[in-house]
Amino acid sequence: QVQLVESGGRLVQAGGSLRLSCAASGRTFSRLYIGWFRQAPGKEREFVSAISWNGGSTDYEDSVKGRFTISRDNAKNTVYLQMNSLKPEDTAVYYCAAGWVVTRTPGPYRYWGQGTQVTVSS
Repeated sequence: QVQLVESGGRLVQAGGSLRLSCAASGRTFSRLYIGWFRQAPGKEREFVSAISWNGGSTDYEDSVKGRFTISRDNAKNTVYLQMNSLKPEDTAVYYCAAGWVVTRTPGPYRYWGQGTQVTVSS
């Protein structure tokens, strides 16, 4: 069993930066792929970024490429999402998820956190 807890979300002005953290429990964390998703009010959950089990492979949704960076520290059982040059359209609840395959679709991810709110004001 893996439990995920996101943190770091808050209100920030456009152009600002945030670093989200996804802390995991469980001995299998270092073998899991981790994805970040977000969901804005009235919209479907959408893929943001993902990282392979060893950090050697990453993927980004086009709108965040060059602004967001995903990384992981397996010794700390934590994945990070550094978000720079934030825009109002980045406003959403951000979720981290863990699974055994790397994918942009939420279905295959087996474990999910409770989410952290990111609000970007214009």
